[in-house]
Amino acid sequence: MALGLHHIEIWVADLDSARKSWGWLLAQLGWSIDQEWDNGTSWRCGDVYLVTTRPPALSGDTHDRRLPGLNHVALHGGAPADIDHLAGQASGHGWSSLYADRYPHAGGSDHYAVYLENEAGFKVEVVGAP
Repeated sequence: MALGLHHIEIWVADLDSARKSWGWLLAQLGWSIDQEWDNGTSWRCGDVYLVTTRPPALSGDTHDRRLPGLNHVALHGGAPADIDHLAGQASGHGWSSLYADRYPHAGGSDHYAVYLENEAGFKVEVVGAP
């Protein structure tokens, strides 16, 4: 039996914005485009892939991570220096920093991470290796 994460699919209202912000972030983390079609893009890292799509069945135009459902995605980000570099570049690519006053230990003293939110309100935690 295979174990682990297979894929994540994120429905977005603005596909162009998602392609820019998610595309930059995932490329920085070593992911590559796996597929592109009119309504979406998938990026792959090993056996796992992440999709952003604007499907015809979308019933709203806003995302609120504080409502019931998925709050955020946490991704491996490499060494602390890699996290620092990513944190420094994120604002130029559609991401804003969350908990900046507690960076890089907003998740606790033994947890090195940057918390980012894109223009659509999707939150990502990029975690550094111990």
